[in-house]
Order: sequence, then C-alpha cells, then structure tokens
Amino acid sequence: RPATSLAAMLGRALSAVRPSGCSRAPSRVPSRARAALAQLHSVLEAQLEQMSSAGTLKSERIITSKQGARISVEGTAGVVLNFCANNYLGLSSHPEVIQSGIQALEQYGAGLSSVRFICGTQNLHKSLEAKIAKFHQREDAILYASCFDANAGIFEALLTAEDAIFSDELNHASIIDGLRLCKANKYRYKHLDLGDLEAKLKEAQKHRMRLIVTDGVFSMDGDVAPLKEICDLSDKYNALVFIDDCHATGFIGPNGRGTDELLGVMDRVHIINSTLGKALGGAAGGYTTGPKALVALMRQRSRPYLFSNTLPPPVVNCASKALDLLMDNNTIAESMASKTKRFRSQMTAAGFTIGGKDHPICPVMLGDARLASSMAEDMLKRGIYVIGFSFPVVPKDKARIRVQISAAHSDEDVDQCVKAFIEVGRKHGVIS
Repeated sequence: RPATSLAAMLGRALSAVRPSGCSRAPSRVPSRARAALAQLHSVLEAQLEQMSSAGTLKSERIITSKQGARISVEGTAGVVLNFCANNYLGLSSHPEVIQSGIQALEQYGAGLSSVRFICGTQNLHKSLEAKIAKFHQREDAILYASCFDANAGIFEALLTAEDAIFSDELNHASIIDGLRLCKANKYRYKHLDLGDLEAKLKEAQKHRMRLIVTDGVFSMDGDVAPLKEICDLSDKYNALVFIDDCHATGFIGPNGRGTDELLGVMDRVHIINSTLGKALGGAAGGYTTGPKALVALMRQRSRPYLFSNTLPPPVVNCASKALDLLMDNNTIAESMASKTKRFRSQMTAAGFTIGGKDHPICPVMLGDARLASSMAEDMLKRGIYVIGFSFPVVPKDKARIRVQISAAHSDEDVDQCVKAFIEVGRKHGVIS
C-alpha cells in the first residue's frame, strides 16, 4: 500500500533516532532530542496510516513529457490522454508560448535573485501587468508568484479591524488562508446562498468597509457564482465585490475575460485575483487587478509581493504570449463549449452524475474516496489520466473524479474518455 512505502521511507529517515533496538554506535544527539524525533516519527506514521485506511492518501504520478492532451507517464506503456489538467486552452506547450520563454531566457536570464522593489522589476514585468489590466479592462495590475500568494497578500493589506469581509463557505483554500491573516470581521455565508449573504450584510452595516469575496467559478464543482445578484446586494448595502477567477480567466465569457464578462458585470466587480498557471500558459504566477490606488497599496503592504522573488522572465514572457494569442483570436476558447457539452451529455446518458453546469470542470460524483481512487487507477490502465479527489480537498463523502476538458482535446479524445468511464463504471457497479 502507498502508506506502507511512505511510512517505510519515513522510518528509514528517522531510524537512527529510535530510542531502543538500535545496534548502531551511540548517537551524539541528546536523549531528549532523540525522544522528540521518535515521537514525531510515531505521530506522522499514525497520520499516514489513517489516511491510507480512509483511502485519502495521495500519490504523485510522474509525467515524462510536456503537458498536453497526450502525455507520457512513468510506469505506463504508450501515450495516455490527460483529462485532469488546468490546461484549458492547450497553451502550456504551444510552440509560440515555448519560443517566447526561450527568448526571454536568453535575453533576460533565468531569474532576478531579488524581490520587485530592490532590483527585481524588468520591463517584461511592467509590460505584462499593463497587458493584464487592459485584458480585464481595469486600471492597473500587480504580479505575484501565484494566485495563492495574491490571495494571501490582499486582505491583510487592504482591511482592518474596522472592516467586514463576507466569504462563500466553499471558497478556495487560498482565500480561506488569506482571510485568517486579516483582522477584519469575518462573515461566512452558505454556498451561493444570496439570502444568507444579505442577512449578514444587514448585520454588518456598523463596519467601515464591506468586502464580498467569492470564487468566480468554484474549482471542485464547476458552479458559477451569481455575480449579478451579488453585485445587486453590494449596491444595496454599500459593499465591494472581489472574485477569484482562476477557473474562468482566458476561456469564460465572450472574449475569455472571465465570469464578470460572462454575466455582464465587468463594471460592477471591483477587484479580480487570478492566475497565469492555468489557461494563460500554465507555468506559474498570479495577479491582482483593479483600481490603481489598490494596486499601489499592494506594492507597499502586500507581504507575499514584498518578500518573494519576482516571477522569472521566461514565465512572464510565456504568459504574455498566451495573452497575445487569446486577445488576437478567441476561437480556441470557443471550441471548448461544444467539447464540454459532448462529454457532459454522453456521461449523463450513461448514468453518471456530473456536478456543475456547462463548465469544462466536469466532476464525476462518486461519494466514496476509495472508489474514486480505484476508478482513477483503472482509467489509467485504459489510457485515460484522471485523478480521484477526496477529503480534505473536497468535503467528506463528496469524493469525485474531476474531469477537465481542454481545447487541445479532439471529439475523438472525449469519446474515448467516455467509453473508458463506462467500462470502469460498470466494473465498479457505479452504472449498470
């Protein structure tokens, strides 16, 4: 079992500190330190075993090729179809994106060995920030090493104990961690529940500023936040609206600008955090875009920005080229809708329960963690790379295989994936 191998590795790493039964020469480590390390070994081993018993222990498959619709996986013969990457537009290995990264590597180097305000800002960074702001039709933008960092850095810098923040209960973990660092009064409303949000907004009128925080698209279920109604409430109760649009930027909306464009509220959403690590090249990086004064404040106060190395030039140039390709022609994004509909309709007809609606995140709901993991392994044997998701990534008893459709997939790829799901689903008694 995976836990056995992990525990064995941990055991080998810490075997020298076991308090008894050791035939080696006496250690110079003080006895109390040995006891502490032995206790650590025991605690970690118990946790790993508990995860294994619950079927939630995660292993990492090793890919030996570029990211794409077709990949090579260590220990698996031949090429497999990848249906679980965030590579929505298929740009991770696009030849023009790769060439832009190579060009930046040669001209600007591998990295800057500095944070932005010391000697870590190149014209590449400023150009990409301007391009992001233009794409989202906002005043300014600021780059981070990841959107996790962007979410970790904004709330603490923006809000104080005089303010209030309202967060959907299923917001991304990075938002939750960012809120923990913030001194504002925190209100958590039920998932997509506008009535609960309004009740909490009424309750919080005593505070100086109010900020509503939601994912644009929720990454585990693929459901879309009701932004028009949220914006109506923000107008009624004098609140600001923030969205994390990582699973929408580049491919949702008529021009791929995200959920605010899709729902016609681009001029009513005040702050957007998003990523360069999914549709926009898939390498790394995140950003905040919004009012110029907000971005200026983040450059002065946002701790992940102030204390993290700047994005490497090749990563910046790859993302910049991905944005160019998207803004020049959005037909790549348009092709995803028909492929998503094809997968969802065929899977539903076969008897599977698919979460969300119309989004290329297509969670195949299974409930049981072991079942999700076992089915994912059987799918790989049939040449389809998918991963089972279970607690703590999703709520208990809500385990699923999250399928993600990419513009790089062909209709034949989608049909092959559905065929494998039907075979595996019948094998495990999920469908008849």
